[in-house]
Amino acid sequence: MTNLIVDDINVLNEETLINPNELKAAVPASDNALATVSEGRQTIKNILQRVDPRLLVIVGPCSIHDLDCAREYAARLKRLADEVSDTLYLVMRVYFEKPRTTVGWKGLINDPHLNDSFNISEGLLLGRKLLVDLAETGLPTSTEALDPVLPQYLQDLISWSAIGARTAESQTHREMASGLSSAVGFKNGTDGGLEVAINALQSVSSPHRFLGINHEGAVSIIHTRGNSHAHIVLRGGGGNTNYDSVNVSICEQQLLKADIPVNIMIDCSHANSSKNHNLQPLVMKNVANQILEGNQSIIGLMAESNIHAGNQSIPADRNQLEYGISITDACVDWETTESMMRDLRSSVKDVLPGRILLSREESLKKSA
Repeated sequence: MTNLIVDDINVLNEETLINPNELKAAVPASDNALATVSEGRQTIKNILQRVDPRLLVIVGPCSIHDLDCAREYAARLKRLADEVSDTLYLVMRVYFEKPRTTVGWKGLINDPHLNDSFNISEGLLLGRKLLVDLAETGLPTSTEALDPVLPQYLQDLISWSAIGARTAESQTHREMASGLSSAVGFKNGTDGGLEVAINALQSVSSPHRFLGINHEGAVSIIHTRGNSHAHIVLRGGGGNTNYDSVNVSICEQQLLKADIPVNIMIDCSHANSSKNHNLQPLVMKNVANQILEGNQSIIGLMAESNIHAGNQSIPADRNQLEYGISITDACVDWETTESMMRDLRSSVKDVLPGRILLSREESLKKSA
């Protein structure tokens, strides 16, 4: 028998991970927490179906790296959410995974100590504990679904999910999203084009069969029914923005042509703010004006926000990290966040109840 080695040539070692059921037993969700998740999911679906006239706003840190800061931010956001709840439905960004264009910190789940130690077991425990704690307060949460294995560990606590610009074209992520229990937003491609996201929306609404893990951690064939509550998120790209009325109209037409519900979310950050966090309030104001002028398709917005403005690099001495400042994309500070939400509410509160859901035929006739 040959001694030629052909398997796992570039694999250094393997570690067995806690399975989803074991994690849920270690960090259980109470009935109150699960009620928050369920009510959040239903409210978001009602907004997408125009049963609820409010705007959905996904707001919070670009990524979570400091659990104490995340809890302080959540407490502030819950008070603000209650204040504007007649017009806006606020959902906190709790992003644990960060897709990297090249290399960099991959998020709390992968690297909770920010030092390339990659203690994923601890990251899962910390992440699930935070989600449970936030749900206990009555605050719904959102995240980006990146690793196709992780939904079995955490998605029972998520009310809205995103598929990012870098993964919207991935068939693996489209299949995964077809089985998610929450509504899911697909971002347009990094080049700013709509085709990738629209193809994804057509795919995700259909049943799929693919390889994944079950709740015991065993590799399984997953059968899904398809996700009927997926929508597009415009985030700009290719050096251009796409939140303005012309680009929104173009998106509407392409969705109609593809026979997809005309539900559009605007991301105020990323390329839409030219990576300048100070421009996010201007983007939000523009979107509010579109709604005032009669837009029927915009159902929500996203914003990146933290306790303090800007961002910072991860220092060699982790004790030198500044509290409340992002270590990934730059965010607006809390005072700006309050101002943005209050201004948005004030602008659209009298208009939203009168918006209607046009049929496909009415929409085509209106745009002709």
